[in-house]
Amino acid sequence: MPRPLIVAAARSEVAYVPAGIDVVVTGIGKTAAATALTRHLAGRSDLADLVVVNLGTAGALHDGLDGEHGLHEIGTVLNHDINGDAIRALGYDPRDRLVIGESATVLATGDVFVNDPSVRTRLGERAQLVDMEGYAVAYVAQEFGVPLRMVKHVSDNADEGAMEWVALVDRSARVLGEWAARHLG
Repeated sequence: MPRPLIVAAARSEVAYVPAGIDVVVTGIGKTAAATALTRHLAGRSDLADLVVVNLGTAGALHDGLDGEHGLHEIGTVLNHDINGDAIRALGYDPRDRLVIGESATVLATGDVFVNDPSVRTRLGERAQLVDMEGYAVAYVAQEFGVPLRMVKHVSDNADEGAMEWVALVDRSARVLGEWAARHLG
């Protein structure tokens, strides 16, 4: 069984992960996540025995996604900051949509902290959840050939209330810690 490496943007998101599980805290945003995870994986010699597990919070792009603990395993992740259609029209593959699992849940990732209802509506046409690091974690894991699981907990509704994230993250961290104890411990 592969050893889990938990990857999270903020220490507060993984505050309740059981001791003994390796954790990498990347910082906020795609660039920080990609850099930190790349640096970490490049320094390891046991990649064949590893599974990256991205735990973190996400904003809900549709109402009702916080039900039943608000926990979602991600099947596909989108880079919503790139104009994939324009890149494809130039003859290149932007890899703006990465399939990472069997779940139907789609996560949109971008460097914009979504707290605007109009942005929420636009992104909700393509995804159920939004975060700021998932796509980068998925891209790096695929580049290194390391399996990935991505589990997100709904912390907010990606609207004006998202600005309360600091006050809301502890609830999410508890649920994510319980999930890690059940599935990884």
